[in-house]
Amino acid sequence: MKILVLGGTRMMGRHLVQALLSRGHQVTLANRGLTEDSFGGAVDRVKLDRTNEDSLRKELSGKAFDLVYDSLAYCSNDVRRLLPQLSCRKYLSISSTAVYEKHWDTREPEFDPLAKPVIWGDRADFPYDEGKRQAERALAQEYSRQPTVAVRFPFVVGEDDYTRRLLFYVEHTITGKAMLLDNLCEPMAFVRSDEAGKFLAFLGETEFQGAINGASPGAISLREILEYVTEKTGKNPVLAESGDPAPYNGETGYTINTGLAGKLGFSFSPLREWIYPLLDHLIEAVYRD
Repeated sequence: MKILVLGGTRMMGRHLVQALLSRGHQVTLANRGLTEDSFGGAVDRVKLDRTNEDSLRKELSGKAFDLVYDSLAYCSNDVRRLLPQLSCRKYLSISSTAVYEKHWDTREPEFDPLAKPVIWGDRADFPYDEGKRQAERALAQEYSRQPTVAVRFPFVVGEDDYTRRLLFYVEHTITGKAMLLDNLCEPMAFVRSDEAGKFLAFLGETEFQGAINGASPGAISLREILEYVTEKTGKNPVLAESGDPAPYNGETGYTINTGLAGKLGFSFSPLREWIYPLLDHLIEAVYRD
């Protein structure tokens, strides 16, 4: 298939492209060209500004794709600028479980993008969670004739995590820097970056349309993470009101149901099978640096 990937240079986007190439697809990367990729001549490239309608029109007009993956839709206007310029059989938007009021066993029908009218706006007009809701509403309400998939991921982590959010907790514990945490005991869901990419590639070869969750089974609290780091290093975390605000603050306890993905034939690795080896890697990285 002929596939356009908006983004595709980091984390799950890189793993998505690797998976697509391994399946024999023809891949075009579209981004601003600020981050180098490692794909060499295996992919085509289009340089564009995702937030500029003129740039999108200039670079995408006259081009047709079987699939389009969009990891850069953060608001309703992102959708409105892009979709009229696309000619594709199916459009897959990387959304987020932030669209939910999350709780134990959170399922796809709990956020209905048709339930409230879309509000048009740019990224600066919404907090992250509301921007993702509005992007899904724009798709569902204004572009309903376009076959679409909205893939809802929780926090994406891995050895290639450029956000350094999970590393924050490991690094602060080892170096003794104080942290401000407001959710120490709240279990949270994660997905591994390579499995997120493989899941996206898998979905592109199905006929599925609609919203779908992608997450590793299970949940883990920050208390458990910090206790593991302490066990491995002998360092105790310093928690203080004056500490650096932690990146996962504000999250309440929840898990993400991935039964729909399972019915389609995709299985995610259980969280506790890979989170501790990942923490080992992060611990080694802190000491190495």
